[in-house]
Amino acid sequence: MASISDTSTTSSQSSGRSFARRVLEQRELSVFFVVLLLAALLALTSKNFLNPANLTAVILGLSFDMIVAVGMTILMVSGGFDLSVGAVLALAGAVAGYAMAFMHLPWPIAIILGLLTGAFVGLINGLLVSKVKVNPLIATLGMMQIARGAVFLLTSGLGIPNLPQRFNQIAQGKLFGLQYPVYVMVVCVILGDILLRRSRYFRQSYFVGGNERSARLSGIRVSRIQIVNYMIAGTMAAVSGLLLTARFGSASVSAGNGAELRVISAVVIGGASLAGGEGTILGAFFGVALMALINNGLNLLGINVYWQTIVVGAVLIIAVAADSLSRRNRS
Repeated sequence: MASISDTSTTSSQSSGRSFARRVLEQRELSVFFVVLLLAALLALTSKNFLNPANLTAVILGLSFDMIVAVGMTILMVSGGFDLSVGAVLALAGAVAGYAMAFMHLPWPIAIILGLLTGAFVGLINGLLVSKVKVNPLIATLGMMQIARGAVFLLTSGLGIPNLPQRFNQIAQGKLFGLQYPVYVMVVCVILGDILLRRSRYFRQSYFVGGNERSARLSGIRVSRIQIVNYMIAGTMAAVSGLLLTARFGSASVSAGNGAELRVISAVVIGGASLAGGEGTILGAFFGVALMALINNGLNLLGINVYWQTIVVGAVLIIAVAADSLSRRNRS
């Protein structure tokens, strides 16, 4: 009887460890718990964290990065990444601002021009990577410099202030106490998650990112998938840039600085892999939320703002290292 009991106990412990391992392997769930833990710690250490104004500011702030992260997740699932999204974000806002301030075009036309700018930059990136076979790091790094330079040319390095109020209203307007960018983020997250999980077309990105050669042999049009995904990433960056421009009522030359590193860090934290073939929009959302809470916590605790840059870099290194170790263990 004792041996049966011992066997039962051992089996129960093994089952418990197996369940815990399965939970930890679910990156989305793990990051969600970390977000909850960090939020609880901030609530205990700072009396201002649960202030409605602070929570609203955190949600609004993360909405801009999350919109970009939707496109970045889809791109990274297919095995690519884009370092130019921060500059494209600024360029879309600068194009829209220039169109309204100097060309005197209606604000809806300016928005369309901004979106087309993001899609066009994404198209160039996609063609360079998929057709010319330029390394994504070099292609998007070069495009980042080109886009940032174009921003300075359009704005003369000073920005474009005093944009039309009707344009500004797309980001400054509120519904149920939250500004419109939050609702744009929610729509993008829900739609992006459904498409990436359920759409036959977008599911092909996982095959392309997992094994590009096998995907080609199975009949998947790999180049088209890659080009479209780069265009999606550029367009989502443009959406975020237009909303950010409208929020401040001016096109800023510094908009999007560091956004690419924050977004890539968040997406990797959420379960995507730089090697491709893995990742979800929901996981990216939790990753963005974690980065936003870290930055908010540093501000609330009175830590020098320049530490945020160091933290973002450290988090990126840790996330990539963890992803590399995870892939090595699975293999």
